[in-house]
Amino acid sequence: MSEESQNETDEPGWEVDPDDESGAAVVATVGRQLRLRREAAGLRAAEFGEAIGYGEDLVYKVESGTRIPRQEYLDKADKVLGARGLISAMKQDVAEVRYPKKVRDLARLEARAVELLSYGSHNLHGLLQTEEYAWALLGTRRPALSEDELERAVAGRMARRSIFDRSPAPELSFVQEEVTLRRPTGGTMVQRRQLERLLEVGQMRNVEIQVMPTNCWEHPGTGGRIQVLKFGDGSAVGRNDDEFGGRPVSNPRQLRIIELRYGITRAAALTPGESMAFIERLLGDT
Repeated sequence: MSEESQNETDEPGWEVDPDDESGAAVVATVGRQLRLRREAAGLRAAEFGEAIGYGEDLVYKVESGTRIPRQEYLDKADKVLGARGLISAMKQDVAEVRYPKKVRDLARLEARAVELLSYGSHNLHGLLQTEEYAWALLGTRRPALSEDELERAVAGRMARRSIFDRSPAPELSFVQEEVTLRRPTGGTMVQRRQLERLLEVGQMRNVEIQVMPTNCWEHPGTGGRIQVLKFGDGSAVGRNDDEFGGRPVSNPRQLRIIELRYGITRAAALTPGESMAFIERLLGDT
C-alpha cells in the first residue's frame, strides 16, 4: 500500500469521548459485534484490515470501542464478512454518536422545535454557517482543538442544517450584529461565500434574517447571545448570556424575560428586506 493510500485509510472514525457514557456504550456494542463476526469468519485482524483497506491497529481500536467507525468502514465490513446488511444497519446506531454530546443534545432540541429565535453578537449562528466558515471559526478556539475534535465539531454543525429541510418547516428568526457579517473569518473568499449563503437562506419563506447595525447601540441584546426554542407542546427553552448565569431555562417567568429582550432587539434591527439589501451591498464591497 502506498504512503498516500495509507494516510487515507488511517482515519476510519473519531475518538470516543470518555465523558460521553451513552455514546461510548453504543460504540462498544458495535465494536464487539464486529469482532465476533470477524472471528466467526476466521479472519485475523490484520487480514480483515487488509480486506477493507484499514490498518490492523485501527481495526483493534474500532473493535475495542475506542474509535467510532465511519459509514464506509461498516459498509466494507458488511461486504467482506457477508453480513447481508446487518453490519451496515449499525450505521444508524453510530450516526449520532459521531458528533460531540453537546452538539447532539442541541440538534435534538432543534429537531423538535417549531420556532427558533436567535440573536448573535459575536459570531454567526451555527445553522447559518457554511462548512468552510465553520472550519475557520472553530479553528480559532483556544486551547486549540485537535484535528479529530475539529472535524467532529464541524461535521456536527453541518448535520444540524437539516432543520432547513424539515416538513412542516419551523419558523426561524435570526438577528445578527453587523460585525458578525463584516469580520472576514477564514479570509475574503470564505466571507463572500458565507454572505452568499445568508442571501440564499434568507429567501426561504420560513426564515427571517435581520441585521443589527453597529450604530444602533440602544437595545437589550448588548449582553450577549439570546436564544429561544419553542416546541409543539407549548413548552420552550431559552438562554441569554448575561441572565440566569447563561444557563438554559424553561421557567415561564424566566422565558418571558428572555423573549422580551429578543423582541425588543428584533424590533430595533433592520427589517428582513432591509437586511437582505444590506448583505447584498456588503457582498458587493467584499
